[in-house]
Amino acid sequence: MLLFCPSCSNLLTITPIPADHLPLNEQHFANVNRFECRTCPYQMILDKRYFERKMMKSKEVEDVLGGADSWKNVDKTEVNCREEKCDNREAYFRQVQIRSADEPMTTFYKCTKCASEWREN
Repeated sequence: MLLFCPSCSNLLTITPIPADHLPLNEQHFANVNRFECRTCPYQMILDKRYFERKMMKSKEVEDVLGGADSWKNVDKTEVNCREEKCDNREAYFRQVQIRSADEPMTTFYKCTKCASEWREN
């Protein structure tokens, strides 16, 4: 748990309260933990448990390059299939910018005959 100082907005640290800094009527707070600001005199005594449990839902992972729908409505081009057993000269293609903007786009191909996929940078 992170807390910030309400006075100066700096991060609070957890430190024990030294017994020699307490008046006699507050000696029961000796060695009790506190939130303490390192830049101003703010402190908050931790006299009870402070915690919160939240159940986290796992997020569905989306396919970055489009998944099953990535080959819908794409164009065809003349290119030799990379499979040795396939002599097809036509493939679907799509271009995606997967590297930095000053690099060329990556072209993905899918053979119209054997459905093998490959890419060229």
